[in-house]
Amino acid sequence: MSRPSRAVVARTLTAPRPLPPAPGGPRLSVVVPAYREAAAIAATVERIRRELAAVATDGGLEVVVVDDGSGDGTTDAAERADADQVISLPVNRGKGAAVRAGMLAATGRTLVFTDADLSYAPAQILRLLDAVEDGWDVVVGNRHHQDSKALVAAGTLRQVGGRVINLATRAVLVGPHQDTQCGLKAFRSDVARVIFGHSRIDGFAFDVEVIHLVERYGLSLQAVEVEVVNSDSSTVHVARDALALLADLVRIRRGSAQGLYDLSASDRKALSLGDAQPGE
Repeated sequence: MSRPSRAVVARTLTAPRPLPPAPGGPRLSVVVPAYREAAAIAATVERIRRELAAVATDGGLEVVVVDDGSGDGTTDAAERADADQVISLPVNRGKGAAVRAGMLAATGRTLVFTDADLSYAPAQILRLLDAVEDGWDVVVGNRHHQDSKALVAAGTLRQVGGRVINLATRAVLVGPHQDTQCGLKAFRSDVARVIFGHSRIDGFAFDVEVIHLVERYGLSLQAVEVEVVNSDSSTVHVARDALALLADLVRIRRGSAQGLYDLSASDRKALSLGDAQPGE
């Protein structure tokens, strides 16, 4: 299946689909990929539970921590913090692999992933949860939204890296996505199962792959404003990360052309897409 046209993407992305309630147990699962967070993960879990206490009492809340091969006690610390699920990857594979493992293990009706340093306050997840429950397949944070706020300004490296990423992703994505890399994204559970069941990218470009699959499968996507506390700690290797991103974009395009992401009949049924592939 070739990439859907710009017209098809514009039509499917921008309106929620009439769907039955998403399957699952608790109302919300929050997936936290963690790498070398032994000293901070307990506070992260506690803050998520505190700021989302209303969800816990109105439908249920599940916290899933994925230790991405830290080797520093992150798993033990997360278990002591009473995370509902703690998944430990044997080696460090990258954020994409950690998010994928958590999303496929989570049991909620809406699944969200957020960064372990809580650059996005957990209370903001309520905005994404409401949008998913209103019918959107996928809801993503957009740091460039006119109503978004940076509580701590992004450094120069992060700004340059963001511009490079946005330009490079046009080789894969059809729609006008302002912010593919925001670390706060939410999904219907059935949508998440299919997307992360087909995703392959473990590293920096996994977010781009996810949005490529949203476009490819004809799913709806809403971008919402966020408040973010920026840190330059993850942007000191901009050149290296940009090269890795470009390599992964080539992998995505090659995989797409080879049919790696094509849906099975059971996938289409799970997504309520009927018999035709999106864009056909």
